[in-house]
Amino acid sequence: MALLLFATAGAAAWFAYDLTAGMPDKAEVRGLGEMAQATTIYDASDDPVFTIFKEQRIEIPLDRMSPNLTKAVISVEDQRFYDHSGVAPIRIGAAFVRNLREGRRAEGGSTITQQLARQSFLTRDKTFRRKIKEVILAAHIEREFSKKDILELYLNKVYFGDGLYGAEAASLGYFGKHASDLSVDEAALLAGLIQSPSSYAPTVNLDRAIARRNIVLQTMVNNAAIDSAAYERARHAKVRLSNAIEMKETFGLYFKEQVRKELTERFGGSRVAEGGPKVYTTLDTDLQKSAESLIEDGVSAIEKRRGYPHQPRKTAEGHDYLQGALVALDPETGAVRAMVGGRDFNDSRFNRATQAKRQSGSAFKPFVYATALEAGYSPASVITNLNSPTATPQGNWVPEDEHSTANSMTMRAALKISSNRAAVQLLNTVGIANAVSYAQKLNVGTPPSVPSLALGASEVTLLSLTAAYGAFADQGIVRSPILIRRVEDSDGKVLFEDKGKSQRAISESSAFLMSSMLADVINAGTAYKVRQSGFTLPAAGKTGTTNDYVDAWFVGYTPHLVAGVWVGFDQPKTIVPNGYAADLAVPIWASFMKVATKGAKPDWFDRPANVVGVNVCRVSGKLPTAGCYNVATPDEFGNLEMKSTVYTDYFVKGTQPTTTCPVHDSNAYISTMAGTSPVPFGGGNAGAPDRAALPAPAPQGTSGAAAPVPPPTGGTIESDQQKPENKKRGFWGRLFGKDKKDKKPGGGGGA
Repeated sequence: MALLLFATAGAAAWFAYDLTAGMPDKAEVRGLGEMAQATTIYDASDDPVFTIFKEQRIEIPLDRMSPNLTKAVISVEDQRFYDHSGVAPIRIGAAFVRNLREGRRAEGGSTITQQLARQSFLTRDKTFRRKIKEVILAAHIEREFSKKDILELYLNKVYFGDGLYGAEAASLGYFGKHASDLSVDEAALLAGLIQSPSSYAPTVNLDRAIARRNIVLQTMVNNAAIDSAAYERARHAKVRLSNAIEMKETFGLYFKEQVRKELTERFGGSRVAEGGPKVYTTLDTDLQKSAESLIEDGVSAIEKRRGYPHQPRKTAEGHDYLQGALVALDPETGAVRAMVGGRDFNDSRFNRATQAKRQSGSAFKPFVYATALEAGYSPASVITNLNSPTATPQGNWVPEDEHSTANSMTMRAALKISSNRAAVQLLNTVGIANAVSYAQKLNVGTPPSVPSLALGASEVTLLSLTAAYGAFADQGIVRSPILIRRVEDSDGKVLFEDKGKSQRAISESSAFLMSSMLADVINAGTAYKVRQSGFTLPAAGKTGTTNDYVDAWFVGYTPHLVAGVWVGFDQPKTIVPNGYAADLAVPIWASFMKVATKGAKPDWFDRPANVVGVNVCRVSGKLPTAGCYNVATPDEFGNLEMKSTVYTDYFVKGTQPTTTCPVHDSNAYISTMAGTSPVPFGGGNAGAPDRAALPAPAPQGTSGAAAPVPPPTGGTIESDQQKPENKKRGFWGRLFGKDKKDKKPGGGGGA
């Protein structure tokens, strides 16, 4: 005892001598209440879904802790807590005597204040130097805080095992209830954990936890905290464990990681891991779960195809297996509702929705068509000279085009069948520089200034491509994707709020016309399998398949949701022979949209006031003549039948045609038989666009900018459907260049 008093008396002198040896100043002591807390991430419905933490802790005031807990902790850890000034010499002496008697450290002599000092500022080294520091710091703390504050700090900071810090987290983690609701037996069990959490945790050894609980109950009786009857009831109480704090994060991990990255960039890693903010996101939990399941089902189905040339995920070595990604967002706000960055986050954290940049193939074509609409073209404008080569530094180039051999066709027809030749000729007409400018406005980067950009030569992420299509669904406004709505601190103060960034990319009328044309792609074009898959709501979208069938894309939308799907390998290689997006990506998108829009009523975009509907001929894009209503057309078997080529198309006022169709005059049938008329429903050599004021074509293969990326030798693959089988054609098939494979279900173009 004399040695103890000597050590205590000499503490002040030592502190003056060793003031610079890592001791906290008064300001740091006053800041003791700043403790690490878990960051909680909420979904769009404000339900907690994820946590980010260094320490799993929920800080609460002392009055929200059960008196049973405070009595149990004081009884077993510091019975004279309210009587000492930070150090209890009698307690230290008693512990010293007991430890000496038993030949081991059977009892600690530190007060609650000393433990708080050690946990907050010191290491756990069992040295005389550290013990003296602990004594001095305890005195500092007692001067700065009341006993109530010290007990509150301690119970919010102390470790209870299983990664649970503080009374509230421990109560929820072990018993599934708040600290305010702890019974005597539960409070005693928690108090018993403080001495050795790893040994006494009920999830580690329940019998040992109960034995320790009963020791605490005995100290409570001895300290008059409970009576004998309460002791007996608590001693025989069964332990019922329930974890209400653990979030089994089995979904949305790519979304969570993207949120964590954005938070870290804005607030710093330590604040995210320890600061305890509340993060409110845009995530639709149910939609996210469905998206992950459907991506896995869809990609697995591809792996199970007969003749699939790669190892499926179950047997593939490392991460070299087929991947899929999906993004769904609200076009009116940019709020990301679901994000799938791959098939297994634990296997690969690389987010293929946000990090992978791949060529988009014909999914890029709508941006070229939007550029043309902005320049004054209409869906019925005819693109001519499709067989004319484009001059490039590597020589003249005509891209492959498996859909039609016609030398001209309307923009609507060309986009519907994804004609490569039409896209390149349209790009030559509107100018590469203009197309690059609109790509930048739509936030898909700066594509290379080469003719092949019309076929998706530039690299994009799925997230940016999907957000760009959102502009077609939101009156021409492109919005930056949002994952985080709001961030609050633990007191509810708003630290950050994202109201979204937006800019006008194209006019409202151009957005409406693009949606009208892209609806044809789904109803009767390269994405017709959307309808075959059972998705019936009005929708628009575009497929994309890159060279050698390396990437399969589909981005589509309704007025309220835009979603993009990508399928491919991390190290680019052919997915399957003839693996078009129509077969690989479209069915996944359709399955997802059926879930996402379940119960939704059919609706479509309101027509802008400056857009008018006009009947035109599908072949020429001109006002119809009598002959347009009765055109001899071969069916799939080569039999002639009479059909109308008249439909209603949309035009910005002033761009509608003023002349009549030159194709279907009184000699229409003879012209058709002679092969001078293009195939109905597919386009034709019907002359120039209707507007005389359209911009002149840009010089072939030039745009005034460098051309670092040469065009592909054979053109980007973009039939987005199975190639026609090589089989003998009938007379009419040979004459008109059509066979059964060319025919698509559904109606013709037009809204």
